[in-house]
Amino acid sequence: MKVTEKDVAYVADLANLELTQAERERMVRDLNSILEHIDSLNELDTTNVPPMAQIPDRFGVDESRQGSERFAYTIREDVLEGLRKSLPHDVALANAPDSDGTFFEVPKVIER
Repeated sequence: MKVTEKDVAYVADLANLELTQAERERMVRDLNSILEHIDSLNELDTTNVPPMAQIPDRFGVDESRQGSERFAYTIREDVLEGLRKSLPHDVALANAPDSDGTFFEVPKVIER
């Protein structure tokens, strides 16, 4: 699959980027170079290469066994620490520079 200048212009427009003609040409060249490299990697024979994975050693371990502490966070209980009451809605809105009585009103920051 080749990347075209039309593809680059479309993505740049989505990202709200203004690219010069030289930048668009360089982007097309760089993206196609990356895709060619990936195609060359896809041609390699990996049938005898074992799959590689980094699986935390605490997954699938029953609770009676003590696994590595490296991944202790993966099975911790989901508990709110320092539980405290939230700021009441009316108090939060009272401090807002602009509100409609229900929500904060903020200026639009994205322009097209």
